[in-house]
Amino acid sequence: MHGRVLALAGLAQALAQVRRLADTGQANEEMLKACIDSVFRIEAASAAEVYGSPGSLRPGLTLLRDYFTSQAKDEQLPRLALAVVQLERRFVRDDEMSAHVRAGIEAQAPVAERLGSTHPDVLSALGALYSESLSHLRPRVLVQGNPHYLGQAQVVAEVRAVLLSAVRSAVLWRQLGGSLWDFLLRRRQMLAAIEDQLR
Repeated sequence: MHGRVLALAGLAQALAQVRRLADTGQANEEMLKACIDSVFRIEAASAAEVYGSPGSLRPGLTLLRDYFTSQAKDEQLPRLALAVVQLERRFVRDDEMSAHVRAGIEAQAPVAERLGSTHPDVLSALGALYSESLSHLRPRVLVQGNPHYLGQAQVVAEVRAVLLSAVRSAVLWRQLGGSLWDFLLRRRQMLAAIEDQLR
């Protein structure tokens, strides 16, 4: 359950950054790094390894706690999360696309190592990878925000790169046994695991 909670926190944190980018054109650098780093940790042995230090997911865990205690402030986040989870189902069933995305990530890994995972070149490449693959699947993840920022190529690339990290978290959540029943029947267990991680 703890691994599942971390994966969901990764998903929530990524989508919070998507919303922030769409509204303000700026991500939180630390949270952005945690999201993008997770994309490159394909062969990690555990959910904790995917996200690095335990504190890196604290904002996502807090968002999850707010959701499970009905205190969520952003009504769009659950809607976006559901769209990403539905998108993940179609993505993992498409072997050719999955292989293409993995190859694209692996090709960018040395660049991310050299320049840093949040370098504009890396974000642009990951955004392009999302655009040429996942953005063609249905349902499309529709991001609303300030048209001024969503009209800027670099902001759009960043949004897509962070959406790629959201899908990465959704894939991990499913691999760890996550399902929509977590939200319907396991709320108490999920909340207990979240509180445990936040201690």
